[in-house]
Amino acid sequence: MRAERFHSSYAIHKEANPLFRALLMTMVTKTRFAPSPTGIMHIGNLRSALYEYLIARSEGGKFLLRIEDTDRERYVEGAVEAIYRTLDICGLHHDEGPDIGGPNGPYVQSERLHLYGEYADKLVESGHAYPCFCSVERLADMREDEETEFIGYDRHCRDLDPAVAARRVASGEPHVIRQKMPLEGETSFTDEVYGTITVMNKELEDQILVKSDRYPTYNFANVVDDHLMEITHVVRGSEYLSSTPKYCILYDAFGWDIPTFVHLPLIVGEDGKKLSKRHGSTSFDEFLADGYLPEAIINMIAFLGWAPGEETREIFSLEELEAIFSAKGINKAPAVFAYDKLNWMNEQYIRRLPFDRWRAMVKDIADSMFGERQYNVDMLARVLQERVTKLGDIPEMIRFLTERLPYSAELFFNKRAKLDADVASVILKELRPALEALPVWDEETLSATLGRVCDEAGRKKGQVMGALRVALAAQQVTPGGATETAMILGRQEALLRLAAAIDFLNGRQP
Repeated sequence: MRAERFHSSYAIHKEANPLFRALLMTMVTKTRFAPSPTGIMHIGNLRSALYEYLIARSEGGKFLLRIEDTDRERYVEGAVEAIYRTLDICGLHHDEGPDIGGPNGPYVQSERLHLYGEYADKLVESGHAYPCFCSVERLADMREDEETEFIGYDRHCRDLDPAVAARRVASGEPHVIRQKMPLEGETSFTDEVYGTITVMNKELEDQILVKSDRYPTYNFANVVDDHLMEITHVVRGSEYLSSTPKYCILYDAFGWDIPTFVHLPLIVGEDGKKLSKRHGSTSFDEFLADGYLPEAIINMIAFLGWAPGEETREIFSLEELEAIFSAKGINKAPAVFAYDKLNWMNEQYIRRLPFDRWRAMVKDIADSMFGERQYNVDMLARVLQERVTKLGDIPEMIRFLTERLPYSAELFFNKRAKLDADVASVILKELRPALEALPVWDEETLSATLGRVCDEAGRKKGQVMGALRVALAAQQVTPGGATETAMILGRQEALLRLAAAIDFLNGRQP
């Protein structure tokens, strides 16, 4: 089929040839995540990786990792390691890649440069590409010419005699390789999300395939690598929709089958604008630093443009997503990233964490805050698990436990409990000898003792607990009640704070 008459050979064969349809059904689904090591892993990158992973796993296929590092000017040191770390933390384990190898390696584009030159030469030989010798200065002048009819390149070198062009290349004259786009007709392709899209070929620029430094462009390397790595589904952001016809024409020029395209909707903030720093955290590492759990982040990202059919629940493990995911559930409308929704999801995951794992997380944060002081980590973890939204909230939530805050008379005022500073002073003096005399400092003994003091003094429990809570915390709202706070602080610190509160209420500074 000539490029000038191209109409997605994949779509034609798929509909017209039963044998071709049968072959497709037996093909192993292969997807790839092909990030460029040019910075941190943003939510959009991670969503692409997740959907690529889920499409492969849901169809019993393979998920590949390829590092596209040909843009050397934007290369960021440490970015490759960040990619590996992120995928590992999220559980998106690949079947082929630079670190584990595979049948179609190498999986780093800078190690495949010889391939791109070979395939570019094939296109030149078949008449689907040509050397372009235009200088940077000429291209700049062309773009500044207001009378030019070309939006992009004006195809100045397109019709050079091939023999003359070959001699100039052989002489070492600087040049790029450009794709020879069809000048007539149209190109169509069918996307799994956006349906059939058609463009007029005359609108397509003769794009550069290989730059003058012999590095391939992103578009060209993508097509060559995806074919050689047997990729069946190309999943990427909708910003690549406009360049997909160029991909299709390249596939056709080589005589290769065209993969299934799955373009993902734009991710926007709640203001409808593209998600960016002005909305808050936007990278995986930033969300981790804020205290969100990887499982919650993945769950949230899964719903950025996808819905599980008639299923109404929103909390899914990665394994559950693997079982139910389908590209047919992807919506073309922009996906709204709602931070409140992420907070809710993170709370659900924290509530469901095995206590041992949650305890270790709390201890890791609290140890550095308590320093050498002893504290009851089990009680602290138990109190926090039902109240924390994200790990990043913990330091401020427990600050009153790790440092002594100043008292004020207003802190002891509670109209509902009929409590004020004067009443609190009496209550705390009643409590002090009972607490100092405790044989053991545990939750059961503390609760029993506090209940006994209430009964003996004829006071309501809420009034006594309110006074003790403020005495121990120097604030009215705490993650746990008075008993839990006393347990976390331990006997020594709790009694010292009780004495300090009594001294304050007696009019003396602690």
